[in-house]
Amino acid sequence: MSHLVNDSSEQTGFIRKMHVKLESPVDYSFVLQQQLTTKRIPIGDKIGKRIKINYTGNIRCIYCDRKSKKSFNQGYCYPCFRALAQCDMCIMKPEQCHYEVGTCREPQWGLDICFKTHYVYLANSSGVKVGITRHTQLPTRWIDQGAVQALPILKVTSRLLSGLCEVVIKNYVADKTQWQHMLKGGIERVDLTTYRDNIFEKSHAALTDLLQQYGEHSIQWLDENPIDIAYPIIEHPKTVKSLNFDKTPEITGKLMGVKGQYLIFDTGVLNIRKFGGYEVTISY
Repeated sequence: MSHLVNDSSEQTGFIRKMHVKLESPVDYSFVLQQQLTTKRIPIGDKIGKRIKINYTGNIRCIYCDRKSKKSFNQGYCYPCFRALAQCDMCIMKPEQCHYEVGTCREPQWGLDICFKTHYVYLANSSGVKVGITRHTQLPTRWIDQGAVQALPILKVTSRLLSGLCEVVIKNYVADKTQWQHMLKGGIERVDLTTYRDNIFEKSHAALTDLLQQYGEHSIQWLDENPIDIAYPIIEHPKTVKSLNFDKTPEITGKLMGVKGQYLIFDTGVLNIRKFGGYEVTISY
């Protein structure tokens, strides 16, 4: 059960990743879980205003709802962190997928998630980088990374193959975002189609080898137009100071904007996704 909340000036619940919608600028909502109810609190009308977020000291796993003393991997309790396939290293490094050797933690989950269409893309967050994501996560993935431009370049049939393509392409372009630079703004716009064409030329032989190995329909080269993404920010931080509920349970400040999964306050920046499962009270 999910509903939008607009009336009360105070809401309590367990943090989930902010909900995003591609508009100009991006439309953001806080997401708070409380028992069987998911609250979505629009953020746009709160930019420029003071907000207080108070961590209650309670943490519940975002998967099993077990009470936990510590959060692992952005919101899981330790048993789930150890048991779930979605917490395995191959999620961060898909080229290390080990489903075929029979060691996937959750074989059915692997079939449902990893053997679906994936995209390899270019994104301009703190400079041009390559990344991969499931087809269901576009354009959310780009927004969560704070990209100001994005372009899908390959369509492939599995997560493993997307990771192998990414390994090839990162020989010619970065695969990491410098998050401090991303938050400071001033990201120079680039011609992503030219980047794509240059990468295709340089990686043609290696990608063709993968195509021959995994089948003639396993990789599709794309010829799409890049998209531009704008964020609701009235002022970027000149220096980036990270805010942390474990060190400062009460975080207060004027909300200057939102980018990626970060709240930008005049007092620092808060990575909401890092604190999945933390119970907070938001006052505005």
